[in-house]
Amino acid sequence: MQAMDKAIFEATQNPGERSRYGRVIQDLASKTVKVTEKVKEIAEKEGPVDYASSARSRFEESIRKCEFLSERIEDVIRIASLFYNEKLEELGAMGRREARRQERREADVKEEMDDRKASVRREARGEERKEMGRGERREAERADKGEKKKEGERRETRRKEGIEAEREEKRTEEEEKERREERRKEVR
Repeated sequence: MQAMDKAIFEATQNPGERSRYGRVIQDLASKTVKVTEKVKEIAEKEGPVDYASSARSRFEESIRKCEFLSERIEDVIRIASLFYNEKLEELGAMGRREARRQERREADVKEEMDDRKASVRREARGEERKEMGRGERREAERADKGEKKKEGERRETRRKEGIEAEREEKRTEEEEKERREERRKEVR
């Protein structure tokens, strides 16, 4: 059964080779039916009565599944294709979401480091101002105020960018959700 599952998956991922994989699946299903019938006969001959009846129903179920698969291979591949493509799309969306989260985390770390550096610079300038004369101190304080203003503007810009990134993330998630719903409707 694993070989059939693999062949179904490969058929869904290689549309140009669907007919070849379809023949492989039909061949595997046919061989599975033959082997299952032989094993069923052996189990009926050698096994206890209780085991034989439960095993017989499992064997018959397996045979029915393989026959169905062989008869409806195109439908099976089509549905499997929709399923696998949906799963691959979801995995891709998850990967993209994680990449966006990682970018935001890196930006937050960078912002925190910038804030620390600015704080260290302010403290160093404060120490320098203690040794300055009155005029130099005023000039240094003006420069500090200008830098604080720029820091505030940078923070506000980053905050707005964060809000916009969150909006974009929600919009992207909604679009992906809508696409998934549309694909599910196509299947029905």
